[in-house]
Amino acid sequence: MEFESIPLTSNWTFKQGDFSSSHEYFPANDLPTEVHRDLLKNNRIADPFKDLNELSVRWIAEEAWTYRTTFSTPPNYGKSGYKCTLKFEGLDTYASVFLNGKPFLQSDNAFIEHIVSVDGQLKSNEENELILGFDSARQEGLALVKKHTEHRFIVHQTEISRGPVRKAQYHWGWDWGPILLTCGPWKPVYLETYYEAQLEDIWVDYELGDNLKKAKGHVYARTNAGSASELIFEIRQLQTNKLIVEKTLGMLGRSARGETSFNVDFDLEPELWWPRGYGSQSLYTVVVILKSDDRILHQVTKIIGFRKVELIQESDDFGRSFYFRINNIDIFAGGSCWIPADSIVSSIAPSRYRHWVHLAAEGNQIMLRVWGGGIYEADAFYEACDELGILVWQDFMFACASYPAHPEFLKSVELEARQNVRRLRNHPSIAVWAGNNEDYQIVERYSLKYDVDDKDPDSWLKTDFPARYIYEHLLPNIVKEETKGVPYHPSSPFGNGKSTVLKVDPTIGDVHQWNVWHGEMKPYQLLPQMGGRFISEFGMEAYPHLETLEKCITREEDRYPGSMAMDFRNKAIGHERRLVSYVAENFRIKYDLPSFTHLTQVMQADAVSWAYKNWRRQWGTTGKRQCGGVLVWQLNDCWPTMSWAVIDYYLVPKPAYYAIKRALEPVVVGVARKFHNWTMRPADELWQRDTSHIDMREIWESVEFDVWVSSSRRETLQGTVNVKFVSIKTGEEVLPSLLEDVAIEPNATTEVLQRHRLKPVSEQGPDKSYDVSKADPFVIYATLTVDDKILSSEISWPDPIKYLSFPDRGVNVQYSQDESVATVSASKPTKGFTFSEKEGVKLSDNGFDIMPGVPKDIKMAGTSPRDLEWRYVSM
Repeated sequence: MEFESIPLTSNWTFKQGDFSSSHEYFPANDLPTEVHRDLLKNNRIADPFKDLNELSVRWIAEEAWTYRTTFSTPPNYGKSGYKCTLKFEGLDTYASVFLNGKPFLQSDNAFIEHIVSVDGQLKSNEENELILGFDSARQEGLALVKKHTEHRFIVHQTEISRGPVRKAQYHWGWDWGPILLTCGPWKPVYLETYYEAQLEDIWVDYELGDNLKKAKGHVYARTNAGSASELIFEIRQLQTNKLIVEKTLGMLGRSARGETSFNVDFDLEPELWWPRGYGSQSLYTVVVILKSDDRILHQVTKIIGFRKVELIQESDDFGRSFYFRINNIDIFAGGSCWIPADSIVSSIAPSRYRHWVHLAAEGNQIMLRVWGGGIYEADAFYEACDELGILVWQDFMFACASYPAHPEFLKSVELEARQNVRRLRNHPSIAVWAGNNEDYQIVERYSLKYDVDDKDPDSWLKTDFPARYIYEHLLPNIVKEETKGVPYHPSSPFGNGKSTVLKVDPTIGDVHQWNVWHGEMKPYQLLPQMGGRFISEFGMEAYPHLETLEKCITREEDRYPGSMAMDFRNKAIGHERRLVSYVAENFRIKYDLPSFTHLTQVMQADAVSWAYKNWRRQWGTTGKRQCGGVLVWQLNDCWPTMSWAVIDYYLVPKPAYYAIKRALEPVVVGVARKFHNWTMRPADELWQRDTSHIDMREIWESVEFDVWVSSSRRETLQGTVNVKFVSIKTGEEVLPSLLEDVAIEPNATTEVLQRHRLKPVSEQGPDKSYDVSKADPFVIYATLTVDDKILSSEISWPDPIKYLSFPDRGVNVQYSQDESVATVSASKPTKGFTFSEKEGVKLSDNGFDIMPGVPKDIKMAGTSPRDLEWRYVSM
């Protein structure tokens, strides 16, 4: 093949200052890389992920940095018909490129790719010198704020300088990540040569028929000017390599405008791509070959999948729906929000991306939302989502700010958006593009001008919210022009422009529910009543496992809750007050590090469990989809810390991960008691303000509960629900069990018991006083049996857990002979049994409750299970 792409990976050096500075050059990492990685490589800085070292590297953001390499001229350079280019996939951010001492390229957007001709600029008999100079993004941002006085720059979470800068916004810090303003060649650099012409873009544009049996469409190939004589298209089934389509287009000719687009129609009977759990992830390879006579000039391969995606927003009994329909099947989108997996993204290997996505898939998650304050993720991320059946909600890279919209900014954003939509448009996993993260909350909070009835985009540019032009005009048009069949959503969250996003309108659009943890700090037991049509953010903090804390807090004397090193690491506002409040409100608090770590994890797992199981219940039935999906904030961390993540930086899951996994099984039984708030009596006609005069008897004695079954299966199942009432004190049943035969509706919620009341089980004295010692609180234990097999079980505890006593649980852990299975049992109901996981360990479940007589087998791999410590609540 005449096309050759040479990665300029090695032989790079770097130094502090611009290219004329006298600072010494040091060896850099192979590309892609960033300055923090290279300084670490040369022992010039302390590891910013440990202790308080982040503070010692802040100076890096104030400096200019220079990278240098040399490379040989390609053998065919200068020969008749041959062309040569340099391709920079990403330069972070204010970059000046010099080739052999001459200015070559200027770049001010980290999300843009540059391809520049080097014809006539390379040396024939000696090495070529390539220099990349990077100016301080922070200083450039401050200068732009000062320059553009016509715009009111407002940013949340960080200092103001990030607003006008097109780089990863979380580099300025966030409430879960450090301030690490990196720079450098964060994506690869290539030297490419070709003869006459090359393929520049391949797009497979198709439509599925109503019955999904036929796919008709086009394969578009864009090439630069040349005299190629033919173009060959192949479509093959990836898994079998079976040839599906093969066509040849001859005599392409030359385009006067410098590029030519060609397309070939196709008509086939496709095997569809499905989200995991709904069908197979059938993929196809599309091969395009550009030829001139018998010479293959260039060959490009793309992997695609055929699927139909719709975002259903229709009027219904609850307002206006918001859920996804894939291949004509309604899909409950349970999953997570995704942030960049490292503060230094060039260090993330493709295998690490796949590991993250694989964990999500193993956790029964079906959607990941790529959050708008990070990056358009690496190809490896989307490829893993394609292969594993994970839908992607893709934000454009705007978050928590009022962005400018002057002509230069708009031009840069348009190129950024077009390039990234084109790069990602062949991935079947992409389910929706969203304009930004929480920027409309800025509009409300600061009373910026927003007239939903004003439909003139040009007029929006004259307001103090000019970015509306980006979110409601520029970006939706780009998505419409550059891709087909993928919905666009102006923002996350967003309703209809009239509904509030700050106070959460549960009738329309998606919502970010932060009145648990942030805001009003409501009890997480109220989450079922705090939902919406689609919950695209909510969360609860927890510590990671002890091994992770020990890696980033290096001094033993700092390893206690509330130490300076621990507090510094948690970037959330009021984190310790909020975390302690939620733990102390629900559990008997223990403040040594192992115990407090465990309690935060159990509390987080309980919170997300309340949310997922109850909001999934609101999936309802066809035409009555009250809740279309739940995405926890967040799946992952960008550094080792305590945060809302359900899997920590080292890919070690917290118990909340397993709680979500259990809640999103294809078929689950759910049980929930009526919540009795033990700290507040709501106002009514008699009590006109909230008070704390609580009738504590209701917590244990007034029991009302619901039981339901949630199913994502596409067929009706016949099952039996068994509900038992088991004393926490004795482990014995205190009331007769309930048996209910149930026909489980497909892809729906089947209600089994609603508002079922129980009589008190304790005997109190004749004087009507309440003797806690005579009470016998119990758990409600529901099981679902299908075909003589227990398919699902659920335990409902009387909250708060701190009021309960747990003596003599009789917990026993036995290991199989090869130590691949741990069997956990107990003689009485046991809360929050948790193995303290470590990096490299793999467990089938963790952070679970145990019922007497119901042993639980945990599959283990990666280490001897005997090496893992374990504990349960009040052990």
